[in-house]
Amino acid sequence: MSIIVNKDTKIIVQGLTGKTGTFHTEQALEYYGTKMVAGVHPKKGGSTWSSGLESAAELPIYTSVGEAKEATGATASVIYVPPAGAGAAIIEAIEAEIPFISCITEGIPVMDMVKVKAKLEKSNSMLLGPNCPGILTPEECKIGIMPGSIFKKGSVGVVSRSGTLTYEAVFQTTAEGLGQTTAVGIGGDPVKGTEFIDVLEKFLA
Repeated sequence: MSIIVNKDTKIIVQGLTGKTGTFHTEQALEYYGTKMVAGVHPKKGGSTWSSGLESAAELPIYTSVGEAKEATGATASVIYVPPAGAGAAIIEAIEAEIPFISCITEGIPVMDMVKVKAKLEKSNSMLLGPNCPGILTPEECKIGIMPGSIFKKGSVGVVSRSGTLTYEAVFQTTAEGLGQTTAVGIGGDPVKGTEFIDVLEKFLA
């Protein structure tokens, strides 16, 4: 059984128009039709993002997370915003009541994350990261920077602080023919949204 994300998860991208956001959104779109539905940029609302893929996928860009959620019915957000603005981007997603938020950004100031954590605890949102590789449910949904090619649908749930060790555990369980239900990279930062115990409880449930 997968947890948190599946083939029906609709994802918006905060920081879509940057180099990192563009690259990983293209990778996600190519992974079993992961539902990337929109981008968010405060100064580029009303424009359209085009991928460099053969399918030439296009996504609408909205001014705010709230606007994007209302227009698309998004249930998740992935954040590739640079460190200085990433804390504010997470808070915007929390305030828009996005159920699942994954922040890939590395190097967010700890004080920014302390503010985020206070906001998070009074909300119904779940935050993965920051400084994490994201989450992947094999053959259904890829959020973040994990290499989809090493995954195989199967029976093992993976959770790790380290991106590299996540990939190692995935690679080995694929090689042994076991495969994965969902792989979750919680990130190594001292102040983060989701801890081991939160993910383990979801797997056990």
